Amino acid sequence: MKLRCNIEELIKNSGFRKDFIADKLSISTRQLRNYEIQKNYIPMDKAYILAELLNCSVADFYERIVEEES
Repeated sequence: MKLRCNIEELIKNSGFRKDFIADKLSISTRQLRNYEIQKNYIPMDKAYILAELLNCSVADFYERIVEEES
């Protein structure tokens, strides 16, 4: 199963600066970028804080990509 990460798009649409969001999550902007590019998955405690900041649901952060069977 593959997931598409929507965090970067949600942040972009929020109007908040990434350094502001990173500060609210008590992480570096580099770590925030790692969440956006799926190098790391966002921990649940941080996910709920981010969802509240972005006025969305934690479920909005990822969507499942359905792969066609060969």
